[in-house]
Amino acid sequence: MASYEIEKKYLIHTLPENLDSYPYHEIEQGYLCTEPVVRIRRQDNAYYLTYKSKGLMIREEYNLPLTKDAYLHLKEKADGKLITKRRYLIPLTPYTIELDVFSSPVPDLWLAEVEFPSEEEALSFQAPEWFGEDVTNDSKYHNSSLSRL
Repeated sequence: MASYEIEKKYLIHTLPENLDSYPYHEIEQGYLCTEPVVRIRRQDNAYYLTYKSKGLMIREEYNLPLTKDAYLHLKEKADGKLITKRRYLIPLTPYTIELDVFSSPVPDLWLAEVEFPSEEEALSFQAPEWFGEDVTNDSKYHNSSLSRL
């Protein structure tokens, strides 16, 4: 099923207090292709194959479930480095901040993403004070780019 992802991405310089009080997911992902983006991901104990179209703030996205065996088979074919991170889910009514704390390939990189139901909401979003620079339009912060470092 196709959907559109409308999100903004921010560099984070200081992690929020009580970070471990928020729910999180352990994520490992690799890229089979970066143009177009074809990604495999393990999120906790679930596995996915994702296609993402070109774009920065607005991208078409397809997610398909994988079995663990299929994920492990495709993982051997991934180009570049595997990305590992912990994704914290922090409420910011009416949104959820997805705060990624990377382990590899860029340890100590912290990125926050916020998804929106419309382009208008994304463009009018006022980021919390603890957010750093808006890097939405900087493709070097796409996970597919980080996997090639």
